[in-house]
Amino acid sequence: MKIISLNIWGGGVGKEKILNFFRENEEVDIFCLQEVWSGGSEDPKLKEGLTTDVNHNVLDDIDEVLKDHRYFFRPRLGDHYGLAIFVKNNIDVIEEGEVWVHKEKGYVPKDHVGRHAINLQYIIIGKENKTTIYNFHGLWNGQGKGDSDDRLLQSDKITEFVKDTKNPFVLTGDFNLLPETESIKRIEELGVSNLITQYNIKSTRTSLYNKDVPFADYMFVSKDIDVKKFKMMDDEVSDHMAMCLEF
Repeated sequence: MKIISLNIWGGGVGKEKILNFFRENEEVDIFCLQEVWSGGSEDPKLKEGLTTDVNHNVLDDIDEVLKDHRYFFRPRLGDHYGLAIFVKNNIDVIEEGEVWVHKEKGYVPKDHVGRHAINLQYIIIGKENKTTIYNFHGLWNGQGKGDSDDRLLQSDKITEFVKDTKNPFVLTGDFNLLPETESIKRIEELGVSNLITQYNIKSTRTSLYNKDVPFADYMFVSKDIDVKKFKMMDDEVSDHMAMCLEF
């Protein structure tokens, strides 16, 4: 099975460029996507503090390309912005949902819309040999990618939820954190393998990112996931690199 995780940057790299990426990788079983838009272009609350250079119909556009997949969309800012998982139609999804790990659903602070509530999306696949896939986009606080009280609490809530799973699992996404943070260490204490450090990845950002902060994205796997291959992809379809796992 193959998974790609990517912060799609709201599709801001351009419609055809981002859609070509999905056309070229349509054989992939599961896509875990962050910064996904589905409408909201007329909502003034969504324009304060968020980039306007996005494709507000990117979810439907990707759906048109990935004809052999269906998606599960879990917004976290209104009904329009959040996380999406695309799954091939021949894969059984027996459960899907979310848990809130920063504030509560619907929370939007008055000072900056970007510090809205954060959810962790998940699906459980397989009828007998079940596997859980977690898709995540961590808190942005405008203060870099180090630890903060909110980020530490966020990691604690993730581990509290994930630790009870009886299934092999993959936890992936844009965590907005550096590898040496206590927030990442608390995730690693689940007993997972951090594939970014295990494979000695030097950066998870593309040349479209204009800051000297090389890390944000991670893929963690439980010990019972049999990793066949892991790599960062070279496609410049976001300011984040796509992560690809075969297991």
